Amino acid sequence: MKDLKEVIQLVVVEKKDIVLSIFFGFLAGLSAVGLFASSGYLISRAALMPPLYALTVLIAFLKLFGFVRALGRYAERYFSHRATFTILSNLRLAFYKKLEPHAPRIFQKYRSGDLLSRIVGDVESLQNFFLRVYYPPVVLVIIFLGTLVFTSIFSVAIAVILLLGLFLTGLLIPAWYTVKQRNSGFHVRKARGDLSTDTTEFLYGFRDLKIYQQLDNKEAALHQSSITYLKEQEREGMQMLTNHSMNTLVTLFVSWGVLGLGAYLVAEGDLNGLFLAMLVMISLTVFENVTPMAVLPRHLEDSKRASARLFSVADDEIPDQGTAQLGAGKVPAIEFENVEYRFPDETRQALKEVSFKLPSRSKTAVVGPSGSGKSTLLQLMMKFHRPTLGTVKLGGTDLELLDEESVWAHSNVVLQENHFFYGTMRENLELAKDGLSDEQMEKALAEVSLDFDLEKSVLEKGENLSGGEKQRLAIARAFLKGEKLWLLDEPTSSVDALTEQDIYHRLFTHAKEDTVVLISHRLTGLEKMDQIIVMEEGSIVETGTYKELMAKQGYFYEMKQIEKNVFS
Repeated sequence: MKDLKEVIQLVVVEKKDIVLSIFFGFLAGLSAVGLFASSGYLISRAALMPPLYALTVLIAFLKLFGFVRALGRYAERYFSHRATFTILSNLRLAFYKKLEPHAPRIFQKYRSGDLLSRIVGDVESLQNFFLRVYYPPVVLVIIFLGTLVFTSIFSVAIAVILLLGLFLTGLLIPAWYTVKQRNSGFHVRKARGDLSTDTTEFLYGFRDLKIYQQLDNKEAALHQSSITYLKEQEREGMQMLTNHSMNTLVTLFVSWGVLGLGAYLVAEGDLNGLFLAMLVMISLTVFENVTPMAVLPRHLEDSKRASARLFSVADDEIPDQGTAQLGAGKVPAIEFENVEYRFPDETRQALKEVSFKLPSRSKTAVVGPSGSGKSTLLQLMMKFHRPTLGTVKLGGTDLELLDEESVWAHSNVVLQENHFFYGTMRENLELAKDGLSDEQMEKALAEVSLDFDLEKSVLEKGENLSGGEKQRLAIARAFLKGEKLWLLDEPTSSVDALTEQDIYHRLFTHAKEDTVVLISHRLTGLEKMDQIIVMEEGSIVETGTYKELMAKQGYFYEMKQIEKNVFS
């Protein structure tokens, strides 16, 4: 219910449209009751052959009620749907505001297909919250109160029967089906998430599935997910249909009760027979407003589950409490003090008691075998993760106190995998910063040995670029950004040796007065580094300059000899 409260808060923001939709809904519902009540009275009255002017007045009332009903229904639909669309907009905005700060960490906990299902499917589910959950009970109660007051003028006993019918169809039966709907709703959403996940993986992995001849197996799994989802939808639909049928059955029994009791009261002389048809028509009409209550349990449970799934994505994350700014133009030092880190739901420590100091303007390489914790180290510097134990300082300030947006804004970052958007080369380079000229972008491309026109098309994820071209384009973006902190994770792993040497030369020219942290599995070209940190199994095993480590003939020296033997 906590997550649903957030949705309710977003709903009540649209006070004006909500009040107007409730008012016009009440007007339309009460006009419908008035229309049928006056019709019943007109039939009874006409049977007694009254003066023509009396019938004329009643017919005029019929036309008035019909006109008001149509106008009220139109206005109610207009304002309620306008409120819904605005609420949906507010909901998406609130969700993305919560999600955005955690975007770098989110894919480690959720699969992309599941996220897509939440962002699209669950948000769409919540569009029914106002129209099918929040709004109907309010209008129903108001209409019934007005009807009960009017009915009690003629017969309190019949008003009590209507009240009993309201209790059964508006509260008891929906509550019963709400309990039954819980398990069904959970299974539908889970099946939808599984189907979305399987579809996404099938599309992304189609090429590999073809290569390894596993396409049929994945197709079978996807087909099974589809069948499961359809069956869960069918089961949920049957429950909703049963609920609707039960409500309709009860309302018919109530109308029969009104007719029987009314006939008895007329026979006893406690009710004018002229009003019997009117009261029966009221009982038939007023329960039309109970119809939405038949689907309320489904939409209520759907909204609960959707809001829980939606906001849990962001609520599970620790909110960023940092407010301090890194500061533009400053060249930060980096310090790790007894830092430990373990990924969620893993027992193995990714980092163990890591401590080091990187002075301002220093050039540091972090090397070691795959899985030694090099990339994790860099991710902690960027505040993608937070240490399990210990402290990370950037520019002398605890990273916990720094606003993560400030850290990202003042860092030149090149990761192992960099995203490229569908568009042109110019549009992908303009991500670096605003106001770049064509000359600046062309110069950056030339510095990384890319002979591309700025209008060259780039496909989604850079599918028309090779691995080396993607890395060089990412480095060109870093050159254009021009901040004072460089965080580079295997930036040239897919680039040939000669091009790599040229890129490093230009990199050190750009970063001459900056702080540079380079993660690398290659041991060549590290002679210019002020410090080399050697890692193994999450711990630092050696530190020093290139000459010091080679002279020590320790772990780094052995790695260097292995590299020479492999590539000689």
